Amino acid sequence: MGALALGVLIFSTQDAIIKAISGDYAVTEAIALRSLVSLPILAAMAWREAGPRALWAGDIRPLLVRGLILFVCYTAYYMAFPALPLAEAIALYFLAPVFVSLFAGPMLGERVGGATWAALAVGFIGVLFILRPGQGLFEPAALLSLFSAATYALAMVLARKYGAGAPATVMAFHQNAVYGVGALAIAGICKALGVGRLGHPSLDFLVRPWSAPTPRDFLLMASCGVIAAVAMSLLTQAYRIAEANRVSVIEYTGMIWAPLWGYLFFAETPRWTTLVGMALIVAAGVGAAQAARRAS
Repeated sequence: MGALALGVLIFSTQDAIIKAISGDYAVTEAIALRSLVSLPILAAMAWREAGPRALWAGDIRPLLVRGLILFVCYTAYYMAFPALPLAEAIALYFLAPVFVSLFAGPMLGERVGGATWAALAVGFIGVLFILRPGQGLFEPAALLSLFSAATYALAMVLARKYGAGAPATVMAFHQNAVYGVGALAIAGICKALGVGRLGHPSLDFLVRPWSAPTPRDFLLMASCGVIAAVAMSLLTQAYRIAEANRVSVIEYTGMIWAPLWGYLFFAETPRWTTLVGMALIVAAGVGAAQAARRAS
């Protein structure tokens, strides 16, 4: 469980980096550079774990489809950062385990019991605390975080449905390849259409033209590739040596780092409603995980 906690901590620094560069660069530029750095690292890891032919063994189409879903997921997730405090954007994303439980019913034929519906209700209340509807303070970018949670859950359920037997490093390699191609495609389309500004921080983060980064910003964006590869190996190791239902709850330690990085790097102080909402979302995720364990 220590490996998982360390992996979550390392991954959380990537979120702070993406938010830090979100006002000056395009999210597609950051994703493409991350992919460029991470691909050779992941290829070497896959070679070591499964041999030189592992990257192209078998049918890789399910991996590419899953990679496309995750590309949409993470693009939406990062787009929320310029418009939302870091703690709020990440807290809403942590509804993913609840979505997994809901999708498992119609897609996998698993029974969705009363405990899962109760967890969904608790998570929904947590979302309301964070969004504070009716107070004139709703930020539409919050829907991006919720959408990313749902698409991440869909990718996880599809992995279970189609039984992807590829090693985790091979899956991560193909996912990051899709990320790079997808980022280049979106940037190319925006450039061809002459779209560079749409008037909202999240949309501008998507369509902004690429620009030459400063040495500092280049290193920050490139470091995301190293962060992703290292953290992924730690998470994979954690799930390999311990029961998933026991260690998955440790992922909620990400709720600790989000407000901390927001406070230290962006002078963001979470509102009490955000903290209450985060606690309720954690409770919902833990409840959904326990319900799934009892049903298995």
